[in-house]
Amino acid sequence: MAWIVQWVDETGSTNADLLSAARAGAPPGTALAADHQTAGRGRLGRRWQAPPGSSLLVSLLFHAPAAEGLHRFTQAVGLAAVDACRTVAGVEASLKWPNDVLVASRKLAGILAETAPVDAGIAVVVGIGMNVTWPAEVPADLVETMTALNLECGRPVDREAVLAAMLAALDATDWAALHDRYRAALSTLGRAVRVEQAAEVIEGVAVDVRPDGRLVVETSVGEREITTGDVVHLR
Repeated sequence: MAWIVQWVDETGSTNADLLSAARAGAPPGTALAADHQTAGRGRLGRRWQAPPGSSLLVSLLFHAPAAEGLHRFTQAVGLAAVDACRTVAGVEASLKWPNDVLVASRKLAGILAETAPVDAGIAVVVGIGMNVTWPAEVPADLVETMTALNLECGRPVDREAVLAAMLAALDATDWAALHDRYRAALSTLGRAVRVEQAAEVIEGVAVDVRPDGRLVVETSVGEREITTGDVVHLR
């Protein structure tokens, strides 16, 4: 895919901007990156904030003919992020179901996918916020849970280089092998987990992920297939 990359100093949300552009006819392969977001969002409407210039904040536009299989774009972007971490910074990352990039147990990036109907079918915008350049002194309330590429590799990391590596990895995606690659990169599997949902909390061991993206959790009363929820890796 020939990616069209636009980089802006500041915006509210790259996802919101790119969804609007998609409705106005922007083609698949459009990427919008920002140095700073004033209204960045994560899953469940959570606020996502980062100091200007510290993170790769980018949204990528795909088109799909129908609603089936849209989770595959999120998985592909997650895998591309893992590849880029290795290529640019020599950092080995993994994925946490459904949408986080981890280094060991600390969060490096979060991914949010949103959709809108367009003439060609469905526009899928996948946004990722990756911590790239943090100060050496991580805030005390984040030191156990968050990390950044520069802290992991011990040197400065260029955000544009990370984005270029991500886009190259996406271009090289073998979509037929995507599920197997995603499953292999998913550090959630084999772990004791707590899945927090609006109506209940489920605890057990994550044993598999289905081709449609559902997480399979073995609980004390049998297997549960999870479509949505916040997963906590238990020690």
